[in-house]
Amino acid sequence: MAQLLMVREQIKSFYSRYEGFCRPVLKFLLAFLSLTMINKSIGYAAALSNPAVVLVIALFCSFFPVNFVVVVSTLVILLHLYAVSLETVVAAGILFLLMFLLYFRFAAKDTILLVMTPLCFILKIPYVVPLCAGLIGSPTSMISTGCGVVTYYLLQYISANRTALQTQETDPIFALEKFRMLIDALMKNREMMVLIAAFAITILVVYLIRRLPVDHCWTIAMITGMLVDIVVVLVGDLKYETRISIPALIIGSLLALAVGLILQFFVFNVDYTRTEKVQFEDDEYYYYVKAIPKNTVSLADRKVKKIKGQERAAAGASASAGDAKKRSTTAASATKSSRDAQEYRVRRTAATRETAASRNSTKRIIMPEDAAGERRERLSEIEKAAAAKARAERNKNKNGTD
Repeated sequence: MAQLLMVREQIKSFYSRYEGFCRPVLKFLLAFLSLTMINKSIGYAAALSNPAVVLVIALFCSFFPVNFVVVVSTLVILLHLYAVSLETVVAAGILFLLMFLLYFRFAAKDTILLVMTPLCFILKIPYVVPLCAGLIGSPTSMISTGCGVVTYYLLQYISANRTALQTQETDPIFALEKFRMLIDALMKNREMMVLIAAFAITILVVYLIRRLPVDHCWTIAMITGMLVDIVVVLVGDLKYETRISIPALIIGSLLALAVGLILQFFVFNVDYTRTEKVQFEDDEYYYYVKAIPKNTVSLADRKVKKIKGQERAAAGASASAGDAKKRSTTAASATKSSRDAQEYRVRRTAATRETAASRNSTKRIIMPEDAAGERRERLSEIEKAAAAKARAERNKNKNGTD
């Protein structure tokens, strides 16, 4: 577990450090996947299906906000449908306009859901979308997810009925017939309606449960949302006789649970064993706070010191100089100690001789020459001071007599 937390912290640290580069790369990948999905479903315009053109458009989208990816994807879809018929372009354009009025009004921040929903349908994992939307989104995510489901089934119907929609007839009756075919394909598609209802209910249930102040709320929300999604789809399948595959439903729901657990590890990984409850108050309110610490691990701050050849030579020279200085200091200390010992022996000998002489009756004092010289100097200084004092007294007396 500690290694996984270390990996998570490294990923977060890398993203925060290089966010200016990571965001354009992620937008490029989102646009590239979206355009690739469109070309795979309805790649009727050969110029737009060229991989070089797809890369250029995706690179262009990486320099703009994320909602620009939705606008560009819609324009690419309409250009592909123009190769089918003009009536198809008009009908799809009106439908996209109605969806965009809902999307940009209520769920403009859920661009990733609007793009990923058709992509997950193509990858056969559509049940991942409502579970993840309920965990990290809001109730308005139902609108983005519903628009994504409608877009997928619209493209699927056009791809399956291209021949009927591509007939070139100048009679207005045939144009109205194409409009009616597209409208009936969406309004009478019970499988699409069941999935839209199941995804909306799942998002709402997961959102409400994961916001409850209970332990392991995210895990409870994921398991409950998975079961609710399965039950709603099964009830809709029994009532409207849809063509939804039950084994694919169960396997896709279990895969959605696994993806939700991975998302929880990166977004809401907490330690419930260290939960604290705090109560305090101010002049107007009482506060009851439940604090749950996150599972975090600190990254080791490693510092590597590199020593090159010159630095090693300099270090060796400094070490040699230090040893030489230490040896010279030791020798100087030994020399000083020997001098102090010799001086101590001289003074000890002089003191011993003076003591012995004082004990003799002859009062003869034997002193070293240096000590005798110092004594004579002290006596001369005393005599000079006494003579100066006598002269001062004579001058004083003389001045008093005058």
